[in-house]
Amino acid sequence: MRSRAFKSRSRKSSAPSRALSASYQAPARATDLSGLPDAYIDVGDLDILRDENIEYARRLMAAGIPTELHVLPGLPHGFEMVAPDATLTQRVIANRLRRLVSL
Repeated sequence: MRSRAFKSRSRKSSAPSRALSASYQAPARATDLSGLPDAYIDVGDLDILRDENIEYARRLMAAGIPTELHVLPGLPHGFEMVAPDATLTQRVIANRLRRLVSL
């Protein structure tokens, strides 16, 4: 429940975002995901947004959007800032670069 309250406060605290539609603020809130580009999603399994990321990836796949999803064991939100030199962080960064280069 704490994470839901945190996310709610975060959304409400951003004055410019109030004028934007919910689906523009966060694509995961869109009802129609068809026509979106291919997606690459990585998320730590300790990230407070893990379930939202997994659900978004599932919805993208259900809409026929090619989606690459990585759920990384033992990693929290912002892991790449906390441990930038860790082996797993370096592997994740390499995966992100591989994906970007393939665009």
